[in-house]
Amino acid sequence: MVSELFNLTGKVALITGGSKGLGKAMARGLVEAGADVVISSRHANELKAAQAEITKGTKRRCEYMVADMSKRSNVGKLAAFALKKMGRVDILINNAGTNVPQAIDAITDAEWDRIMEINLNSVMALTRAIVPDMKKRKWGRVIHISSIMAFVSNNGRNVYSATKAALVGMARSSALDLGAFGITVNCIAPGPFLTDLPASVLSKEEQDRFAKMTALGRWADPKELVGTALLLASDAGSYITGSTFIVDGGFTAR
Repeated sequence: MVSELFNLTGKVALITGGSKGLGKAMARGLVEAGADVVISSRHANELKAAQAEITKGTKRRCEYMVADMSKRSNVGKLAAFALKKMGRVDILINNAGTNVPQAIDAITDAEWDRIMEINLNSVMALTRAIVPDMKKRKWGRVIHISSIMAFVSNNGRNVYSATKAALVGMARSSALDLGAFGITVNCIAPGPFLTDLPASVLSKEEQDRFAKMTALGRWADPKELVGTALLLASDAGSYITGSTFIVDGGFTAR
């Protein structure tokens, strides 16, 4: 059955940045496909609210932990929490990220280091902590949320573009490291999804400009990323690894 290819019953997913936006939408999509999930973010109140939304109308389980991905110690604690609470992590979605636009000659060391830690270093550290258990079970899915800013960019996006491009390269190498263990590693590169992050750093004029640059002429709803995430998280994507899926409404087609 085609539907069985996307069935995640019995699987556990860990999703960082899971309290809102793309992370919450993907968590809900995986729960609807049968998975139990663990979500993390920096704010307990947002996580508690998201937990209720993610599991509403289902019998699935959602646990959460407050974790600041800019702090390496928090990353290790998150991995330990997920494995202890759920007994396993089959699907890891590295979604947490941030962006502080700065021109190349205005970047501060503090912001460079903080964004690198959240967008890139924490991804390495969390993947490193979760993968050994996947290897033992000979099955796993690792998905890094990159960005079209890995391929195109905008003024002041030096640090953000650097981290998102690095995720693409890391996924390719990790796919080679882990393929023999039945683990796939891929990236999703979203384009204009109107979540809190772009809404906070883009002016209304920039938002309108981005919308017009897509083939579809609009920003995406976070729910429109769920299909791609479900493909890569399930048996339907079992022969896809080391790849990056651009989901941008045709933004990079121009």
